[in-house]
Amino acid sequence: MEQNKAQESLLGKNIFFLYPSAIVQNELIAELAQQEFEVYVVRNHKNLRRVLRKYPDSLVFINLDEGMSEKDWDIYIRGLIGNAESPDAFVGVFSANPTEALMRKYINVVKVPCGFVPIHSDIHKSTKQIFDILKAYDAKGRRKYIRATTDNEPNTTVNLPFNSGFINGTIRDISVVGLSCTFPEDPKIEKNTLFQDVQIRLQTNLLKVEAIVFGSRMEGVSKVYVLLFTQKIDPDARVRIRKYIQANLQSKMDQELK
Repeated sequence: MEQNKAQESLLGKNIFFLYPSAIVQNELIAELAQQEFEVYVVRNHKNLRRVLRKYPDSLVFINLDEGMSEKDWDIYIRGLIGNAESPDAFVGVFSANPTEALMRKYINVVKVPCGFVPIHSDIHKSTKQIFDILKAYDAKGRRKYIRATTDNEPNTTVNLPFNSGFINGTIRDISVVGLSCTFPEDPKIEKNTLFQDVQIRLQTNLLKVEAIVFGSRMEGVSKVYVLLFTQKIDPDARVRIRKYIQANLQSKMDQELK
C-alpha cells in the first residue's frame, strides 16, 4: 500500500468530470489541461465506477444537472463515497443551478469531500474554485508535465534537418518540454546537438520548434533519442501540444470506459 501511495504521489491523480456541460468541457476542463492536470470527460456513470477500481486515488466531479434525477444522484454519490472498492476516490459536485438547500445537503449531509462548485456565468470563478480544490488534494503530485505515449499511432512524426537534408523519425512519447523518438536507421546524433528547425506532426497538427538532443538510450534493437525543446518554442505550440496530449489520453481512457 505504501508503495502504491508513493507511486501516486509521483504520478499525480486522475481527475474525472462526469457529464460535464459544454462550458465546463470547453473552457474549465480545457484550462485545467493547459495547467498540466490529467483530466478526463466521462459520460457513463456505471462504467466510471468500474474504472475507479483501477484508479482509486482519483478526484471525481459530478454534474448534478445531467444524467440522473436528484434522488438517483443521491444514491449514486453516497454509494461512490462509501464504496470499499474505491475508498480513496474523492468526490465533488457541481451545478449551474445551485440552491442553498442543494448546497447544504451535499456539503453538510452527504459531505462530499471536494465540496460543491457553482458553475457561474463567469466560468473563471468556477475554474479558480476547482483549481484550489485540486491544489489542496495535491492532484499533480510531483509530476510537472503530462506526457502522452504515441507508439503505434499514425501521423506522429518528427523531421530533423541533418547533413544537408532531413531525417524522419517516429515519436515515442511527448510532453510540452520535449519528446523521444526513433529513426529507421540510427543517425548517430551527438548529445547537445541543436536543431533550429524541427518539424513535429501530431495527427493533423504541424508544429515547428527548436530542440536540443538531451541524450539517447537503447530499447531492444532501437536507439531512442530524447529531444528537449528550447525556450524559443512558440507559446501557441505549447497550447497545441497540450491539446493533443489531452485528446490522446482521453482516447485511451474512452477505451477503458467501454
